[in-house]
Amino acid sequence: MREIGIGIIGGGYMGKAHAVAMAAVGAVFETALRPRLEMVCATSEASAERYRAAFGFARATADWRVLVADARVEAVVIASPQETHRAIAEAAFAAGKPVFCEKPLGADLADSRAMVAAAEAAGVANMVGFNYIRTPASQFARALVAGGEIGDVTWFRGEHTEDFDADGARPATWRNFGAANGTMGDLAPHMINAALALIGPMARLSADVGTVYPARPGADGREINDDIGQFMCRFANGAMGHLSFSRVAQGRKMGYAYEIVGTKGAIRFDQEDQNALWLYKADDPPALRGFRKILTGPEHPDYRAFCQGPGHGTGYQDQIIIEARDFLTAIETGRAVWPTFRDGMDVNRVIAAAWDSAASGRWVEL
Repeated sequence: MREIGIGIIGGGYMGKAHAVAMAAVGAVFETALRPRLEMVCATSEASAERYRAAFGFARATADWRVLVADARVEAVVIASPQETHRAIAEAAFAAGKPVFCEKPLGADLADSRAMVAAAEAAGVANMVGFNYIRTPASQFARALVAGGEIGDVTWFRGEHTEDFDADGARPATWRNFGAANGTMGDLAPHMINAALALIGPMARLSADVGTVYPARPGADGREINDDIGQFMCRFANGAMGHLSFSRVAQGRKMGYAYEIVGTKGAIRFDQEDQNALWLYKADDPPALRGFRKILTGPEHPDYRAFCQGPGHGTGYQDQIIIEARDFLTAIETGRAVWPTFRDGMDVNRVIAAAWDSAASGRWVEL
């Protein structure tokens, strides 16, 4: 075992999650690399110091450049708004440091391409934070599909729907401005990543994107970004698909859900019940045909490290700890661990195609 100094840029919602994960990952997975919370960066010295004290970092700064350049920071976690990702990642790679970047990889496809080029030129570990696909249930779903348990996939339906913006009278925040912060930049990447992981590459799509609440208090005349979107698609393997995204979906708190239909069965999953997977097998006896609920347990990927009791369940923070394990593994072994920056760029490519399709009203080839 050896220590590795971790610097996290951003101390809010995801910054805290990554700090907790880095503090816990060595005990949960007994990793060869043991993270040391070396430095946290926030937008002001006061907030940075507050995060330092709360999360257990050795030092704090309000300048991400100071964090990236510091010799005791050996790996960088980017948990700041997507418009900042490219500059931080390029600086870290220039310094030869591994980077874990929250999704989406870049604010747009051009950013993502530049970040992939920087990562591959540096030749160091790079990963993107798509945490939901790492639940034991979704990892098991990937294994079932890859193993042919439901036959050849013919159809995929996926959604990422929430209601945190469903009140049209709620004052505007930073999330309501700029394409990178809209629903297509914020929620859509998670489900697109799931579709690519579960089914494979997309061949073409036809999209529609809209704004349910084009005006909000405090917008001061600025254009409100998208809050709802959808697209039909055809995957490279021939399967059809439909993906939808909304942050104005009343009643949905974490509507990351998908259904996969194959020639021999089907799978259903809903993140609001993240410790269960529903499986249908067409070859069951007629009297027994129906979706069966499979509760996750030690036999499912990465579950045993957290709990040895079937059905006891894992939670949101555990997904981030699994990500931390994977990032440390990539650094230790020098081998790429999915999803890399190139995988993140593939998600940005689909989002760019969706915007093109919505603007033109036509199908777009990928």
